[in-house]
Amino acid sequence: MSAHETPLKLAVVGHTNTGKTSLLRTLTRDPGFGVVEDSPGTTRHVEGAHLLVDGSVTVELYDTPGMEDGIALLDYLDQLTKPGERMDGPERIRRFLASPESKRRFEQEARVLKKLLDCDAGLYVVDVRDPVLGKHKDELAILASCGHPLVPVLNFTHSPQQRLATWREALARLGLHVSVEFDTIAPALDGETQLYEKLALVMDRHSGSLQTLKHDVAQQREIRRRDAMRMIAELLIDVAALHLASEPGPEALEASTLTLRRNVRARENSCVQALLKRYNFNPRDFPAHALPLEGERWGMDLFHPQALKDVGIHVSKGMAAGAMAGATLDVFTAGISLGAATLLGAAAGGLWQGADKLGKRMVGRLKGYQELSVDDGVLRLLAIRQLALVHALERRGHAAQGPIQLEPLPVGDAAAPADGSLKTWRSDRLPAELLEARSQPQWSSLGTHYDAGARRPQAIRALAEELFKEA
Repeated sequence: MSAHETPLKLAVVGHTNTGKTSLLRTLTRDPGFGVVEDSPGTTRHVEGAHLLVDGSVTVELYDTPGMEDGIALLDYLDQLTKPGERMDGPERIRRFLASPESKRRFEQEARVLKKLLDCDAGLYVVDVRDPVLGKHKDELAILASCGHPLVPVLNFTHSPQQRLATWREALARLGLHVSVEFDTIAPALDGETQLYEKLALVMDRHSGSLQTLKHDVAQQREIRRRDAMRMIAELLIDVAALHLASEPGPEALEASTLTLRRNVRARENSCVQALLKRYNFNPRDFPAHALPLEGERWGMDLFHPQALKDVGIHVSKGMAAGAMAGATLDVFTAGISLGAATLLGAAAGGLWQGADKLGKRMVGRLKGYQELSVDDGVLRLLAIRQLALVHALERRGHAAQGPIQLEPLPVGDAAAPADGSLKTWRSDRLPAELLEARSQPQWSSLGTHYDAGARRPQAIRALAEELFKEA
C-alpha cells in the first residue's frame, strides 16, 4: 500500500451467532480477540482490529453486534418515511440513527448500521447451517440501504448440516452475486486469498492494497511452514544422532532403554509445543500431546509397535513381540565393526586412552558397554506425526473451540493428508541427513557430548528443505 492510500475499512456484520468474531480471530490469527461462545448476542459493542503489511495498516476490521430484529426494524424504517417523501438508503438510515428508538429497542442494530456507514464495505457473515428466513432477507435489505458493497462470507461450510446451495441461490436473488466460502473453524489454505480477491472485485479503489495483502498472506504462510519444517528437522536429527551408553547386564540395558524412550518423548513434546506456538495456538488446544500415551488418538505411545503399524510402517518381528521396542543395540557405526575394533585395540594397546570422543566410545565398547539408539521405525513415526500436526494447524481457524483433530493416515496408501507424500517416511530409504546423523552422536542435543559444529546446521537445513517439498 502506498503512503497516500488510506486503509480499507470493513465492518463485519450479520445476524447473531453466525461467527463474526470468529472470522476476525481467524483473519488476525488472534485467538484472544473478542469473545466466542455458542450463544447469541455475545458481542455487544464494536471492536476493531488491523491487518498489517510491512508494519503499515492495510485493512481495518470492525466486529459489530449481531442484528436481532431485522423484520421489526424494516417496518420502523418505513414508518419514518413520510408519505410522498423520497429518500435514498443512506438518508433513511441516518434518520433512523437520529430517532429515539435507535437508543432503545434497536440499539444493537443502530451500532451496526452506524459502523457500516463509516466503513467502505461490509462482510456479511452467514451461518450456512441456518435455513434462509425472512429475517435474513430483511437484514440484507437494511444493510444494503447503507449504500456500501456487501460481500457475504459463507461460514461453517464443512458442516454436514450446511445449506450452501440454498444460500447461494437466495443471495443471488437479492443481487449479491459475489460471495466467498470461508469456514472460520477449518478454513481452506487459500481461504484468505479468495476473500481478498472477491473484495477486490467490488472495491476497485483498494484492489492494489488487497493484492499486496493477498501476497503477504501467502508469503507468511510459506514462512510458517518453513519454520515448522526446520523444527521437525531439528527433532529428527536430535533423535537420529542420539546414542545412549549402557553398562553390561540386562537390568542396566532395560534402565537405559527406558531413559532413551523418556528423552525422545520429551524431545517430541518440546517440538509439539514449538509448533503450536509458531502457529499461535495454545497447548490446551492439543491436549493429546502429553506423553507417554497409551492407546490415544495422537498415536499411542511413541514406542508402541501398534502405533507404527497404524500409519503403515513395517515393524520387525522382534519389535512386534515387544523386545527392545523402539530401541536398537548399536553394533558400532562409523564403518568399524566390533571384531575389527577388538583386533585393533589388542594390537595398539593403550592407544585409545588419548583418543577423541570416537575413541572413548570404542573403549567403552571393548569394556562391554553397549550403545542404544532409536529404531528407524520410531524416526519414521516421529516425522509422520509432526507432519500430520502441521497439516492440522495450517487448516485450523483461530476461533476453533474444540481440540485439534489429526486426520487418520491411510495405511498402505502413499498419499498423505497433506499436499505431498509420506511414502518416504513409511517405506523408502531414510534421508541421507538422518543416515549421517546416525554416525554423529555429538549432533544430538539430548546427548552428553553435544557439539553442533558446522555440519549439523547444514544437515538440518537440507532435511528441512526435503520436508518442505513433501509437506
